[in-house]
Amino acid sequence: MILAAALSASSSGVNTAVLWPEAPAAASNIVIGFVGGFVDHNNSHHGPVQLAQRIRQTVPKGTYVRVFENRRRKQAYDVIVRLLDTNHDGVLSVEEKTRARIVLFGHSWGAAATVLLARDLRRQGIPVLLTVQVDSVAKLWQNDSVIPDNVAEAINFYQTEGIIHGRRQITAADPAKTEILGNYLMDYKKDPVQCPEAAWWDRVFTPGHMQSECDPSLWSRIESMVTQHLSPQPTSAAISPTDHPQPTR
Repeated sequence: MILAAALSASSSGVNTAVLWPEAPAAASNIVIGFVGGFVDHNNSHHGPVQLAQRIRQTVPKGTYVRVFENRRRKQAYDVIVRLLDTNHDGVLSVEEKTRARIVLFGHSWGAAATVLLARDLRRQGIPVLLTVQVDSVAKLWQNDSVIPDNVAEAINFYQTEGIIHGRRQITAADPAKTEILGNYLMDYKKDPVQCPEAAWWDRVFTPGHMQSECDPSLWSRIESMVTQHLSPQPTSAAISPTDHPQPTR
């Protein structure tokens, strides 16, 4: 109950929910993020949303970038499958799956959702280039510690300050197929980060968790990792959920 209350508190901000239109016809490069707690998917006060806004301008042309609430994992899965189904026959061929270049990232409950979505994709034989977990917090019935073998690389960032602590270590279900890039401790007592828009209760009860979401150095590092993992193509503005699909030239 304390954890849920704290996570709910950390989601403070204006609710700017909108109804997203259908995904574009097709995309091979797909970047999916998940926000934590009860944060809205387009609340720009939060790290995953800010990251998505930035990388839409730097990733290769035709890349689909979108952020979901952590409870919308099924919706994210459906969007990915629809994007990969280039011939629109309702069945993903081996070729369609092979072309997938997917990056998943998230914070808190959203980081745990990243791992769960990767497992969902594994059941369909869909590969994932990279998963990024930031101060990952699993719900009671979830396991966010073991990365499935359809993921090529995974990285985990965590902190230990306050009542909410991220997962300290992730491991690979099959180390021969998945490389764990590292489990990195963020020491905000040593190197504090200013979060001017954070609520007072976040500062008091979850200071480390709060700072992990607004740490500009951390999210810039993740931004670099995401762009580096996508296929090298001329860069242009990416597809956002509100865009109509544009043909790649």
